Amino acid sequence: MLPKKTTTIIKRTLARTAQRITPIDRKDPDEKLGQLFHEVQSHRVFADGKTFVDLVPRKRATRILQEYRLARRDPNFRLDEFVKLHFYEFESPVKKVSFVQADSARQHVTNLWPLLIRHAHKSKGSLIALPHDYVVPGGRFAEQFYWDTYFIMLGLAVDGKWKLIDGMMKNYVYMIQRFGFIPTANRTYFLSRSQPPFFAAMVKLLASKPGRRAPSLTYLEYFPSLLAEYKFWMKGQRKLSSIDFIATNRVVAMPDGQVLNRYYDDKATPRPESRREDIETARNSRSANKAKVYLDLRAGAESGWDFSSRWFDDPHDIETIMTTDLVPVDLNCLLYELEMTIAHCYSVLRQAPLKKRFIRLAERRAESIRQHCWNEANGFFYDYNFRTGHQTNHATLAGVFPLYSGIATKKQAKHVAEKLEREFLRDGGLRTTLVDNGQQWDAPNGWAPLQWVAVCGLKRYGLDELAEEIRRRWLASTERVFADRGKMIEKYDVDSESRIGGGGEYPLQDGFGWTNGVYAALYDRFDERCPR
Repeated sequence: MLPKKTTTIIKRTLARTAQRITPIDRKDPDEKLGQLFHEVQSHRVFADGKTFVDLVPRKRATRILQEYRLARRDPNFRLDEFVKLHFYEFESPVKKVSFVQADSARQHVTNLWPLLIRHAHKSKGSLIALPHDYVVPGGRFAEQFYWDTYFIMLGLAVDGKWKLIDGMMKNYVYMIQRFGFIPTANRTYFLSRSQPPFFAAMVKLLASKPGRRAPSLTYLEYFPSLLAEYKFWMKGQRKLSSIDFIATNRVVAMPDGQVLNRYYDDKATPRPESRREDIETARNSRSANKAKVYLDLRAGAESGWDFSSRWFDDPHDIETIMTTDLVPVDLNCLLYELEMTIAHCYSVLRQAPLKKRFIRLAERRAESIRQHCWNEANGFFYDYNFRTGHQTNHATLAGVFPLYSGIATKKQAKHVAEKLEREFLRDGGLRTTLVDNGQQWDAPNGWAPLQWVAVCGLKRYGLDELAEEIRRRWLASTERVFADRGKMIEKYDVDSESRIGGGGEYPLQDGFGWTNGVYAALYDRFDERCPR
């Protein structure tokens, strides 16, 4: 439970901005369009379900539905033509820039930033307007995605684009003030879930800007937003004091009395952008509780790992998904970082009692992670299933987050490094899991953000030789694809000669925001600024 003084700071900050916020229609497209939405998604009018939820209606939804009910009576009615007539594709304005072809992957990243900048100053359809320019991942992802943004910022930082970073940070403050948390991205259908909480890391990054005279002022500027972020993740904590609640919302009561967190979603229906796939998964699931299946799919999406064997009871079957039964090691390490950052803010404010309180909260969380997620026999950190009272047996790169956050012991870090080198490291970098099942967050795919987390985590414990080898192999993979295809991509196959990743619900995307950011940061040795 947050201290009274902390809650007061949040309330005052939100109250000052509430009058400046214009209300928006927060209904998801499926709620607005009803049967029409169901028909479009189930009949695959668009190969990618996200395409339809991102379209802009030309009229009010009620009017479109009236016309749909009449039009479908016509024996010659064509659904695709009706959609084309009543919806259009909106692309956020892009500054006119002349793209210069580059001879190197590093120069390509620098040249690409202007093409990935968007200006959404007016809400259109499901897109929520933001006050400042932002960088998008690329491809089907034309929004400011939460955890993508941190890794994008790493690249922007080494290219000296601090003004852009500052604007994207202010966009997050705007969203926190408006919604009480940072959603997955600025779309109405993302307003029931967040993503891995990297906001504290973003604040630290901005405070580290070279030449900044008073980094402490950066912490104070974002302090209310950090508190609001923490309040969101800890919502429902009071209910855990009741014997009837083991878990609620995003909080879980652990056997040692500590409160840890899980990924969750505020809705238990098919995701609008993946409605057909979710309905099929729930239909084929052996679970009688279809709402729980939808909730677990949504929670898996909040994790950013959508999807991975780490969330499945049977690692080869998405129909056994159980995301909300798990206490994820990565999430709780990031929340440890958030608690320590809040403690630092209280230190700047010379509020010693509150500083000590948040340090205690962080230390207790760290101890609980070591107690419940560390497996001595395997020498690795695992997610914890609070329903069964046991760890999962799925080894994934989430297990390096305790090194990244600095909560692992030196001995534990050494064992983690040994397992990484023995089982995860491939010619092209680190694979995400040890399971090859066709899901995109599984082997043989490697992802830029997890390479960064691993490199920084290993460096924090002085395991520089392995960190450097991972760095070298990942840079080589990125450069190989650029040499062959002249582009950066979303994910890489660290086993194949081509290095082209695959799997998942949608085709491989070009762009790509966090690949660009991590590549630039590793190439320019920005990893030397990893936390130690």
